[in-house]
Amino acid sequence: MNLTLYGVDQEWIAVDCGMMIRQDLPDTPLQVPNTDCLTTLAIKPRALIITHGHEDHIGATAWLWPAWGCPIHATPLAAGLLRAKFAERGLNSDAIRVIEPGEAMDTGLFTLRFLAVTHSMPESCSLLISAGGHRVLHTGDWKLDAEPLIGPPIDAATFRAIAPVDLVSGDSTNAPLPGHSRSEGDVADALVEAISRCEGRVIVSCFASNLARVLAIGRAARHCGRRVSLMGRSMERMVAIARGLGYLDDFPSLVPVNDLGYLPPEEVLVIATGSQGEARAALSRLAQGRHSSFEMRPGDSVIFSAKAIPGNEHLIDRLKGGLKRLGVSLLDEFNHPELHASGHPAQEELRRFYEWIKPRYLLPVHGESRHQQAHRELAKQLGIQAPLLPVDGDMIRLDADGLHLESRRTQPPCIVKRDAISPLPGLGNDRGHRSRHGSLYLALSVTITEEGGWTRIGCLMLDTSQCSPLDEDAFSDWLDLELQHLTADTLADLRMALQPRMLAWFADHLHRVPEIHLQILAVESPSTSEVVQ
Repeated sequence: MNLTLYGVDQEWIAVDCGMMIRQDLPDTPLQVPNTDCLTTLAIKPRALIITHGHEDHIGATAWLWPAWGCPIHATPLAAGLLRAKFAERGLNSDAIRVIEPGEAMDTGLFTLRFLAVTHSMPESCSLLISAGGHRVLHTGDWKLDAEPLIGPPIDAATFRAIAPVDLVSGDSTNAPLPGHSRSEGDVADALVEAISRCEGRVIVSCFASNLARVLAIGRAARHCGRRVSLMGRSMERMVAIARGLGYLDDFPSLVPVNDLGYLPPEEVLVIATGSQGEARAALSRLAQGRHSSFEMRPGDSVIFSAKAIPGNEHLIDRLKGGLKRLGVSLLDEFNHPELHASGHPAQEELRRFYEWIKPRYLLPVHGESRHQQAHRELAKQLGIQAPLLPVDGDMIRLDADGLHLESRRTQPPCIVKRDAISPLPGLGNDRGHRSRHGSLYLALSVTITEEGGWTRIGCLMLDTSQCSPLDEDAFSDWLDLELQHLTADTLADLRMALQPRMLAWFADHLHRVPEIHLQILAVESPSTSEVVQ
């Protein structure tokens, strides 16, 4: 759910406006960013800038943009996807303005350059933002790929030319991973080899927005003598828009799903949505035998050419269980890791990129706390200052003295319900009444570690009797990891840092989030004689 705002002298721009699907909640609603603090602070962006067309970067635009009414600047593919979303909601799309990768624009006090990067979607861009005497590189999602299949590799000279930058707001998703991410070209070769070994019908599931992967699957099908069909509305829409922009000229002709029954099994390949176990997606309907035009049989193969998004593991396991009961062979990230490549940079890519742009400061974003911490440690090795680990709702100031946390505003989740945005029930934010979904009482004793973080001492005191069932072991493991990475100076600072992260964890793991009561106590460490004040 990417939504970042940059402001100078009371002028603001917004960068990206994404959503996520809450598969853990009934009816799998959309979750969108909470913009209450923008209203409180009287922030209204003068422009919305889109880095690329993934749903976690554009999916909330049609819901949140009407309150702003500002121009939207996006590259052609993202603009096409946005127009389709606006049409679905009956919105006028005149505000959507196309800008090509490599171009620059001015809006108020801001000068922006769209710098092309490789990612799992064409036309992805980093943004060089110049305003208030500072130069910030907002990386967006990126990787270094020598063979991206669609579009050229990153031009190192372009990024060397902008060095040094004052701040990089950088993608942390794969920061804990050593080495270099796999190339899309390597995945394309692996797909040809895997599909050539399959005897029955083949269903390949991937993200619809990963057009390089969709193209690779289509080419592999043709190489192996198979005809291609698409399943899933998002897949059909994405391919149609991409073809209109000339990105899939080398893609095979499509066979309607209704005609697949007339083809021999060894000539069939279906590209389907649903790699994350989405209940209403094509692959789940196939696993349950509920597809009106297609039925899977023993001897067929399903290839998961996508990595499991954290939090979706249970749904994916359930999906795979249904496929196995049908006698279907499964190829996934565990038994065939070569069939997927991440769209985000591992450590060696981060090192090389930062050698190009020479940032003074890093703000590690786009990842969980452990990803941000790994990103910060890497920055320190490179001599880049990274004083903050931001969470949703942080107001951060960049000035001549560096980065400073100005304030922190808790961001309760908001979902789209009955065609309107509403708070996720049961968060206990309205102090005028008690939550209808119970209360959770949590007390923990902590002490400062020699490394400057915190550690829990003794048992976790957790009363969940008045709320939804909770996996206490999973929560304890998560809490201990978070405490290690938090460098707050006082208990008040620790509570301020821990509270939004804890809120996000419960929102992701409970169907109905209770009112949360947190108490933190300082105790003497068994290894020292000092008492934390």
